Amino acid sequence: MNAEMANFFCLLFLFTALYRFCLFASADLYSNVELAWGGERARVIQNGQLLQLSLDRTSGAGFHSRSEYLFGRIDMQIKVVPGDSAGTVTAYYLSSQGNTHDEIDYEFLGNSSGEPYILHTNIYTQGKGDREQQFYLWFDPRQDFHTYSILWNSHQILFYVDETPIRVFKNMEHLGVPYPKSQPMRLYSSLWCADDWATRGGLVKTDWSKAPFVASYRNFREDACVWSGGKSSCPGSYGRWWSQALDSEVEKKLKWVQKNYMIYNYCSDTKRFPQGLPLECRVSSGV
Repeated sequence: MNAEMANFFCLLFLFTALYRFCLFASADLYSNVELAWGGERARVIQNGQLLQLSLDRTSGAGFHSRSEYLFGRIDMQIKVVPGDSAGTVTAYYLSSQGNTHDEIDYEFLGNSSGEPYILHTNIYTQGKGDREQQFYLWFDPRQDFHTYSILWNSHQILFYVDETPIRVFKNMEHLGVPYPKSQPMRLYSSLWCADDWATRGGLVKTDWSKAPFVASYRNFREDACVWSGGKSSCPGSYGRWWSQALDSEVEKKLKWVQKNYMIYNYCSDTKRFPQGLPLECRVSSGV
């Protein structure tokens, strides 16, 4: 590669990084989300640039996006509850409504000080979940903001952490596996107490002397087809998410995460499914 070409790629990289920074920096939470419950425990501060949810013995809190989506990419930077967070759950997910709802789910399961968070993921199609995968992260999510992304198109659902893929759910409708494709979903997030199960199966309870527990959010970005008036309206120029498939580079990173940081995979739990693993597990490699 000659010097001119090297300079070109360097400038392209810097432009791309600056573009993404500007997109994030301009995100206005006042206009993008609605504080749904929890009263003063949910608040937007710093001129719309920071949202905080808090949990005390009385209540948690939650918010949701103002828009509904039918395919797209959603990014949010989150800093989960710091310190002793045992028994708390910070949920961040896309969901439709009703008994046959679809859902794409991140849940951050709190832990005692010094113990790692567990990132719990799940996918519901037509009201049925039971597709859990759990991970430790390669960093402490309590210490700083990190970007958690959902890419949802007609081919697959991808979960990203700081642009690193951790999970994929492929569209296998042709094999009889339901796939979310027709129900618009809204982004939700909440902070709540689940100390009957969240930390070591409920053995470690929430220490309310540490309350209030606070999770923080910033830089919400939606690049998606917005559902309104019974139809979906997509951006004039789709982002890469519209046609993105599982290429070799993404699959390589995905396998690295699942080899080194996955701690539970429903597709490997034969005791849980004595009559046979779910169909999607039997027809794919499980990545």
